[in-house]
Amino acid sequence: MSRVGKKPIPIPEKVQVSLEPGNLVRVKGPLGELTVQVHPEITVEIDAEARQIRVKRPSDEKRHKALHGTMRQLIANAVEGVTKGFRKELLVVGNGYRAEMRGKALVLNVGYTHEVVIEPPEGIKIEVLPDKLTVNQQDAIKVAVSGIDKQLVGQVAANIRAVKPPEVYKGKGIRYADEVVRLKPGKAAAGGA
Repeated sequence: MSRVGKKPIPIPEKVQVSLEPGNLVRVKGPLGELTVQVHPEITVEIDAEARQIRVKRPSDEKRHKALHGTMRQLIANAVEGVTKGFRKELLVVGNGYRAEMRGKALVLNVGYTHEVVIEPPEGIKIEVLPDKLTVNQQDAIKVAVSGIDKQLVGQVAANIRAVKPPEVYKGKGIRYADEVVRLKPGKAAAGGA
């Protein structure tokens, strides 16, 4: 069995899980409501007394094993999302680079001739954190993306990072807070006289 797939998903208090026609799992919690479309070949059982969800597969085929683990993790992410939520932090690194909020939209000034405006989709909150940081002797601004849908939080964070990915000589650009950018030596350090 899939190691991930065979683990039951505990249902916390204040969370309601229901199975709807069309293999749709609906999860309601204190932070909101999410639905997960389960593959037709995978079965989901909700044990109300034990307060847990079990995901089962029809056979030990490689494809079924992969689907088993994936579907279990998608449901577990939905349960975690409606109870705790998800958050990704990014750093805008570079002297003169700015990030600010205009209403709900994030406005980035990252070395282009124009501002880049990013409107968050429904259910996603973007905020610029007030603490100033220094990374590689350059100013850094922390931006946080949060929401209940793990996939959507990750996608919005990736879209923000794609505006100006970190460059390898000075490290300027937008990176995840826990991302390590390995800097290359410049021409002066690389070439010997």
